[in-house]
Amino acid sequence: MDKMAIAARQNTLARIMERIASSYDEATPKIHHLDRMPLPSREDAAAIMKAIEEVIYPGYYSSGGVTHQGIIYRVQERVGWLFEHLRDQTSRGLRHMKDLDGEMNGASDIDAEEITVLFLESIPGVRRMLAKDIQAAYDGDPAAHCIDEIILSYPAVYAITAYRVGHELYKLDVPLLPRMLTELAHSRTGIDIHPGARIGESFFIDHGTGAVIGETTVIGNNVKLYQGVTLGALSFPKDDKGRLIRGEKRHPTIEDDVVIYAGATILGGNTVIGEGSIVGGNVWLTESVPPRSRVVQADPKPRFLAPNEQLQEV
Repeated sequence: MDKMAIAARQNTLARIMERIASSYDEATPKIHHLDRMPLPSREDAAAIMKAIEEVIYPGYYSSGGVTHQGIIYRVQERVGWLFEHLRDQTSRGLRHMKDLDGEMNGASDIDAEEITVLFLESIPGVRRMLAKDIQAAYDGDPAAHCIDEIILSYPAVYAITAYRVGHELYKLDVPLLPRMLTELAHSRTGIDIHPGARIGESFFIDHGTGAVIGETTVIGNNVKLYQGVTLGALSFPKDDKGRLIRGEKRHPTIEDDVVIYAGATILGGNTVIGEGSIVGGNVWLTESVPPRSRVVQADPKPRFLAPNEQLQEV
């Protein structure tokens, strides 16, 4: 390429770069984060989730065997690493939200440190909850040969682990990071659980892909979902200026011992699925059902063709 062609290309690229740079202040709303404190990092969020998995499930994510004697040193190293990195990401989120609120004095590193310590103290309780979730998976799935198979290969275990971890951070009012952790699981498994949902003990999602659990969903103990279940909002209330009202109960309540089969959609903050109920596949519900209900989709019904009968086009 001759010098004139190279110069022409450089001029073209310079014009493109100028147009891109000028667009940063033209778009509404602003979708840049310039001249401000750093945000939590996606890469660090993924590393934090990996370290938490190693602490929650020791011996499952290492290439060699781990002994009780050796694990204390590994946990000591991982918890120390988590303290530093989780404190940093929490601090970034807190400072960002203070900045959005227009507060001149942002959150201090002491706030982030206290939150991080509280989260680390919650890990034994999170492990107890997850042990019950995994036992529920084993008890409810005849295809599972052992607990190890469930921990190592079931996508719902990763999604529920990310949810349980994210929920603890959500309860501590950590901005951004809880959702980042559950969205890591969403992208990896296709299971979308908002960290704000309240989910009881012995919870499991069989197969799981496409399941959606909204922010204000409440789920009791011993609940089992299948793939494609949506626990969503029926409508989004707005204020007198047409803006969405946030923080309202928008998603359903699922009481203890409920089973919801594949493809069912249950919507609305006032919708309650009573204790011990079974909701069949592809059911659409926007109203409550009493305890021990059996809800099935009546239509359309399957049609059985004779061996030589051709399906007629309509």
